Amino acid sequence: MPGKVLLVDDDPTLLRFVGEFLTNEGYAVHSADRGEKALKIFYQNRPDLIILDIMMPGMDGWEVAARVREMAETPIILLTAKTTEPDKLRGFRLGVDDYVTKPFSLAELAARVRAVLSRAVLVEEGASKIFMAGPLAVDLGKREARLEGKPLDLTPTEFRLLAHLARHAGQAVAQEDLVNEVWGDYRARGESALRRYIWLVRQKIESDPDNPVRLVTVRGFGYRLES
Repeated sequence: MPGKVLLVDDDPTLLRFVGEFLTNEGYAVHSADRGEKALKIFYQNRPDLIILDIMMPGMDGWEVAARVREMAETPIILLTAKTTEPDKLRGFRLGVDDYVTKPFSLAELAARVRAVLSRAVLVEEGASKIFMAGPLAVDLGKREARLEGKPLDLTPTEFRLLAHLARHAGQAVAQEDLVNEVWGDYRARGESALRRYIWLVRQKIESDPDNPVRLVTVRGFGYRLES
């Protein structure tokens, strides 16, 4: 699986240690200490993954992520000391794939990199259109979902809801996006029904639906299917 990684941070020590670690893991690493330089390297090398610091002088990580998203779906992991929910939601709205909070262990970062790249490969090669979220598999072609290999008895609406969340496994999905995807033109009905269908899906995928760990609420934003 190892591929090309673009590592962006204005801390030279972090660039050196993380770069050496990822190189030893088999990745081809390109490094940049400024946002402008990162975009130039991105255009020239088209990496498979970007690991991006937020707080940098000049062009910060938010702007770099936004510019990348204008032209590509390249996976992005944000490195940040910012731990507040609004900051995380801002990143998810930009389409980032994961967060790693400073300070972090190199082992944790490697695990996040592998997970994000695995999801990206599944989407790119997914002619079978099977999306994985931990023990949950959603097959769009067969229109079936399985939990630990066992088929789930889902209504068409429950399947559409779960499928859209599975397409974005590990990411927060806005309530408005779910309503549009599941109910389309019937938005008024959808807004009032979404919470009920989230509850119904949880009955079928959670060991304890009252304390969900697979389909979780992102307060003030929407829901996330854990990967």
